[in-house]
Amino acid sequence: MYSNPRLNPSTPNWGALPAYWVGPRHLAGDDGCLYDVVADTLAGFGWTSLTTVRGRRELDESLEDRQVLRSTVLHISPDARRWAQWTLSDEPFHLGGLPIAWQISARSDASKSLADWSAYFTSGIPGEAIADFLLALDVCGEPTDVSASPETVLDAASAHGWLRDADQPHAAAMHPTFTSRLGLGELPPLIQDADPCVEGDVPGVAGWQAWAELGADAPCLWAASFSSSVPHGLVAAFASSLSSTAPVLRRVLPESSRDRLLCAPAC
Repeated sequence: MYSNPRLNPSTPNWGALPAYWVGPRHLAGDDGCLYDVVADTLAGFGWTSLTTVRGRRELDESLEDRQVLRSTVLHISPDARRWAQWTLSDEPFHLGGLPIAWQISARSDASKSLADWSAYFTSGIPGEAIADFLLALDVCGEPTDVSASPETVLDAASAHGWLRDADQPHAAAMHPTFTSRLGLGELPPLIQDADPCVEGDVPGVAGWQAWAELGADAPCLWAASFSSSVPHGLVAAFASSLSSTAPVLRRVLPESSRDRLLCAPAC
């Protein structure tokens, strides 16, 4: 139960709740507004959006005949080479036991039918980290540029105090409290990449993954997965934002990590 009802995500008049500056960012949650934060960011970039609805409900249908109504919101960049899809209200697959909220994809040529790469983010991820990933994607000239190295990602995290994994110093880093981790390794199933054969269910295919958990047997607070062709420079933007020591503004604190957060009232 929430000891402070003002921090309960189901509390009415969310906007009237007091605001706090919160850290560390990687445990601060998504403030219950992950869609709005990312969608507003994309609107600021000039991306267009459309909603696709599947299924229907008719008033005179019997309950067993009614189809499930599902919707997906798709945001597309002006050059049609980058897009972001809100899938939480549809039928997302899971990462770390959590449903995917945002799927972000890109292709080198707008005439291609398939994405060159995709990145997946569950709810609970700080919206600032996804927004910074999208900013890097929006401003890059070539969304499939692979000139950066994996060290770029690890350097971005270690610049903010994250530690290189002693066993995998060139492939993984973690927060000093061991609550969040970023690593380059074998991908989980269903992660889509340019080559239809190169997916997470093919052993040995490597990509970046990140997640937070409060203990070895604790459930994930959030998770992210990047297919093998996601440019390291873009993952570095995500890593830099996620590991940033700058506090974030929050009205709703995640119940699971509240005791590990430092909070100061926002003036």
